[in-house]
Parts: sequence; structure tokens; C-alpha cells
Amino acid sequence: MLNSQIAGVGHYLPERIVTNDELAPGMDITPAWIDERTGILERRYAQSGEETTTTMGAAAARIAIDRAGITPNDIDFIVFATMSADYLIPGCGVLLQRELGITGGEIGALDVRNQCSGFLYALSVADKFIKTGTYNNILVVGAERQSCNLDFSPRGRDVAVLFADGAGAVVLQPTDEPGRGILSTHLHADGTHAEELSIINPGSHGNYHFKKYKPDYLDGEYVHPNPGPFESPYLFTGIFKGFLVIKKAFEKFPAVMREAVAANGLTLDDVDVFVLHQANLRILEYVQRRMNIPDEKLWNNIQHYGNTTSASIPIALSERWEAGKIQPDNVICMAAFGSGFTWASTLIKW
Repeated sequence: MLNSQIAGVGHYLPERIVTNDELAPGMDITPAWIDERTGILERRYAQSGEETTTTMGAAAARIAIDRAGITPNDIDFIVFATMSADYLIPGCGVLLQRELGITGGEIGALDVRNQCSGFLYALSVADKFIKTGTYNNILVVGAERQSCNLDFSPRGRDVAVLFADGAGAVVLQPTDEPGRGILSTHLHADGTHAEELSIINPGSHGNYHFKKYKPDYLDGEYVHPNPGPFESPYLFTGIFKGFLVIKKAFEKFPAVMREAVAANGLTLDDVDVFVLHQANLRILEYVQRRMNIPDEKLWNNIQHYGNTTSASIPIALSERWEAGKIQPDNVICMAAFGSGFTWASTLIKW
């Protein structure tokens, strides 16, 4: 059986930087309140009407495709992970096809909705397609546009200070070199407390598609229900029981990381790079202390980008690669925990 390897990585972040100083006044909190609880100092927000989950995913995908030494036409399958799709239906996979100009029905597109664990779930699916010889160039994308759906009032501050926008992508290809590429993937879920971290009413297109592709039978323009400095229609309304979520994260992050190394006859000391979902810096600091991970092995960027959910792992992976801190033969452990609850890990030999 073939193994699958990451042949190209890429990420995209919107230009707009939103600091704690900008967010805090409307939520009746201080910038220090945000920093103390999350470790986040600033985040990126997409440009309304110009950038969506799909367009950001396409920007990251083009970089990953180029770095893999192929063209969009070489892609033979797409797996798109997001919790903030442009539409409820259809999913972002087909919209990404359109953005990349590879429509026509030759390739399939699969959407994965596993929130913070979404990218690792998507990577696992793609890995199996490669290993069975079904496809040769699979584009795996994690992208989110969450800023347009946050409640920036005091009511929504526990959620709004965390989430932000961005995208990451990888191209997966087969390799016949033993012990190379994705060594194993580990997926878990427990729906017992599903509503403790839930969203009721999604949608994040921000009028982008309506401006470009509006059907003739739709008259008039899409009007945003709550225009303003942060353009929030409060669609991200839901439940966030922070204490329970953090308690579960403290438990599941270490467990799924240990599972990955044990499955391959390794220890945590054998891992060269840890790329963890950027949920909350305080969670990441706890995991690092509990598992004795040296600073040089861990890549954190939540301080500057916030929680980008399914995009956070591929963004961090791409950034670390660009910085020259991922080398051939490095063992990489990726892990995530999030809504569902779902959690996952992947072990890779680069």
C-alpha cells in the first residue's frame, strides 16, 4: 500500500488586523481581559464583500498547489473543512472548484464539518484515498470566515474575542518510500455534550457570490442585516460553556497525542515538531507544561491570528515550513480538539 505525503503547503490571512484595543470597548471589557483569558493580542478579519471562506481557501490552495509543483488542473479530488461555509448548501468544495477554474465534473469535492478538528478529519479522508490508489493529487483545505457572524456586544464577548479568519491548504500525493508521509491518523468523537459548544444559524458569504453570480431571477441586492464596524448579524448565536470545553481539551489533547506516538512505536521525545490547533493560548500552555514540550518544538501563532478553527493547523504548518523549521525526516505530531466534541491527531514523517 502507498503512503501519502504532503507535497505542498500554503496559507492565507486577510490584511485587516483587529487589536484588542479595537474590540474591547464595545464589549465592556479591557484589552488586558482578553489577553489574560486567551493570550490573543490581535486577529485578522476578512474584507466584507471581497473575501469569503472559499476565496481565502482558494488563495491558500494556489500557494500549496504551486509549491507541490503542479497546476490546479492536476488536482483530482478536493476535501474542504470548514464550520463557516459561505452557504448552508452547497458546501465550499464546489465553490472552491469554481474559484480555481477546475469545474466540469472531472473531479469530486467533499465537505467536512468537524470544526476545530476538521482539518485533521479531512486529512485522514484524503490519506485513505491516496493509500488505496484512488487519487494522486488531493487538495485538502481548512478555511474559516467567522468575523462576520460574531456578537460584539457584552453578551457575545466570550466567543467574539476568540475567533477570526484565515485559510490553510496542503496537497497530498502518494509515495512508495516506506516510513515516509502520514504514518497514522486517529479520530474521535463524543456527542454527549454537543450543545455545550454549538452554533445555531451559519452563513458567511457576505454578498460576495451574489455580486458575482447572482441568478437573474433574484431582484435587488443582498442587504446586510446589521452593517457596522464589524458587520455582525449575530448569526454565530449559540452556546459556549467555556469551563466544560477547556476541561475536556485539557484531557483530550494529551491523550490523542500520546495515542499517535504509541501507535507508531515512538515516544513524545521522538517528535520534532508539534502543530496543535490554536484554540486558546492558555490551553496550549497547559498542554506544553503537562507534556514537557520544549519551546523550540511547538509553534504557536494564536497571539496574532486568534482561533481560526479548521484553518489553524494548516496555517501553523505552513508558517513553520516557510520559516525553515520543518526539515526532511522530521516527525510531526498534529492534534486538535473542538465542538462536537471531536478530537484527532496525525503523525507524519516529513
